Amino acid sequence: MERPGTMIKKGMRRQIVLHYILVVFVALLLVETTFLLAIRTYYYDSIYTKITTQISAAESMVKYGSLNGTSANQLQGLLELFNLENTELEVLTLKGDIITSSTGFQPDRTITTSDVPEAVGGSTGRWVGRQAGTNESVMAVSKMVRINTHDSYVLRYLSSMEGVNKDLLNLTLLSLAIGVAVLTIVLLLSFGLANSIVRPLNNITAVSAQMAKGKFTTRIKGDYRYEIGELASTLNYMADEIVRSNQIKDDFISSISHELRTPLTSIKGWSETLVSGGYDPEETKLGVGIISRESDRLIGLVEEILDFSKLQQNEMKLSMGQVDIKVLLQETLLNIWAKAEKKRIHLLLECEETIFIKADANRLKQVFLNLVDNAVKFSPEDSSIVLSAERLSGTEMAVTVRDSGIGISEAHLARVRDRFFQVDALNGGTGLGLAISQQIVELHNGKLEMDSELGKGTQVTVILPLDDSQQGNARPSNSPVTS
Repeated sequence: MERPGTMIKKGMRRQIVLHYILVVFVALLLVETTFLLAIRTYYYDSIYTKITTQISAAESMVKYGSLNGTSANQLQGLLELFNLENTELEVLTLKGDIITSSTGFQPDRTITTSDVPEAVGGSTGRWVGRQAGTNESVMAVSKMVRINTHDSYVLRYLSSMEGVNKDLLNLTLLSLAIGVAVLTIVLLLSFGLANSIVRPLNNITAVSAQMAKGKFTTRIKGDYRYEIGELASTLNYMADEIVRSNQIKDDFISSISHELRTPLTSIKGWSETLVSGGYDPEETKLGVGIISRESDRLIGLVEEILDFSKLQQNEMKLSMGQVDIKVLLQETLLNIWAKAEKKRIHLLLECEETIFIKADANRLKQVFLNLVDNAVKFSPEDSSIVLSAERLSGTEMAVTVRDSGIGISEAHLARVRDRFFQVDALNGGTGLGLAISQQIVELHNGKLEMDSELGKGTQVTVILPLDDSQQGNARPSNSPVTS
């Protein structure tokens, strides 16, 4: 269990608790202030309404009746007619001098509070304050009354507000107690809320620190929800990808070491053999040919790695120009023809008469060579590979390489374009060919799509934008060409 000192230290936990408490405190303050003001207004208005109702009822009786006789009789009649229980009634002159009151006392003083001038002005005056002498909280309501059209008096009601104020004070204390109780509950809940956020983050931070030290086998455990759950899943996925990338890198180093060792061994062996001398021209020619072929193979491997490095660093520059797709595909088939002939594989070219695109011819040829070479590598003897090109719309065209080879499983198809990944490591290579091809196609604002079924073959489609001068042209008829 956490100590109190650690629960309020600087950090997200304290920020969450403080903000939560602040919001609830402000809300409670507004609600309670509004509630207490409304209650106070209700109490005060109720007393005022009760007095004014009594005045209205008594005024009606004065209007339809009469208060005759001497002044003393009139004043006594006013006191009896307008008297209100638990309220002192004073009869004043228009100047505010007290003439008489319902209590029987006739203090020799003049009333100067604001309710008297208001009453003399014709309205019902109201004043709340402290009564002189007793310092008691009172409400005074005054009204001018005319008798027999020539006698006018000011009737002033005094009602004590001490009981009301005491009730209001009790309500205020009760409201404060409720507010404190609510804040206490909110404080406890806010700590729970803060812990539900901070603890998973602390766990994620600790695991992330382990990952930063290279321990990528560690994982964030716990069934977290919402954004925190997404963060945990993302970090776990990142660790899985790093582990996979490291494994692929290790496999690549092992594979490339083997790929480099084989031609280097041949070159070194034939070099030493030729240096020793004593061989006839035919053997010498054979050895030099092997050295040349293995050197070309080494150059190809190094160039592939250099191309991938340039693509990764966005340093590959394209030399764009107008390219005739049919010519480019014919050159591709001629370059791969000898390799296909050894396996008795038939290469077929199907292309429209005229399709021009704006591209880097050498880089695009590199893509098609890689695709056709893969098709030859994984196709059985006496099979066929079809290389076709066609317009898809007024703005795009597609080049398709279709074989009837061993195909690719669904699991491998999702990863075959990843760098260093090899479906069959025994066939050699760096595992960079398709990754480089896809990036080159994307540099041309195109797409590389693959469709394969295990045991039935593979189809790779490269979709590229047409040259501006070709966009919108009518589609010419197909002209199959067999190579």
